Amino acid sequence: MAKNVERVTDEQITRAAEMVLAARYPIALTGAGMSVESGIPPFRGPGGLWTKYGEPPMNGYQIFLADPKKGWEERIKRQDDELFAPLKGARPNPGHYAFAELERIGVLRFLITQNVDDLHRQAGHKALAEIHGNWKLIRCLQCGARFQSGEISLEVLPPPCPQCKGLLKADTVAFGEPIPPAVLRECAEHSARSDLVILGGTSATVYPAAGFAIEVKERGGRLIEVNLYESEITRICDLSLRGGAADVLPRLSQKIAGLRRARLS
Repeated sequence: MAKNVERVTDEQITRAAEMVLAARYPIALTGAGMSVESGIPPFRGPGGLWTKYGEPPMNGYQIFLADPKKGWEERIKRQDDELFAPLKGARPNPGHYAFAELERIGVLRFLITQNVDDLHRQAGHKALAEIHGNWKLIRCLQCGARFQSGEISLEVLPPPCPQCKGLLKADTVAFGEPIPPAVLRECAEHSARSDLVILGGTSATVYPAAGFAIEVKERGGRLIEVNLYESEITRICDLSLRGGAADVLPRLSQKIAGLRRARLS
């Protein structure tokens, strides 16, 4: 059981805001903790979706490639089951909007999310890499184009890509499936330029996402952790704000905006 923690102090928020404003190229990395605060259960652990329904097969990608038609038929049948209900009903929380606001005012340069829930997009975030895909999208395995589900006719299964006639698949990255190279390149390019990472609701232990933050730290950059709980990455963070993203990130965003306005006036 996690211990109750005191609310992050104003002094800690100010220190974090000053660190972000001092950075040349701040980016963010988010994980399941942010989804949980929007009512989406985690995949693993007590109450997790996989704990309740069982983990997907570790060779899910290979199973799909062996019979794409069957894979699509199963996807269509599952659209109304309990696994999808939390995703369908979820809405961005104040933490998602806080990151979008930091992007809007020109402070946050890029965001890498491990979440597939589409909530950063719904909050208005633009410079975004969804490293594990997006449950609402469909992706071509040949040309890499991504489409909204409503853009793709399912009269023929598997449906062909409208651009290159290649094989389409759900955008979420299955077990055994390589992360799309274009996404990895984009993450690598931005993390190579970054000197500060805000970690929102992630223990930064799942690779390759975790590697981008650790790479920044190893180059002498700073890490600010926003998490309800101590994590495996806490020991190397420059500052840990022990609270939920929905509470801490709006406070941090407001403080950054206020300090920035004062300095520009």
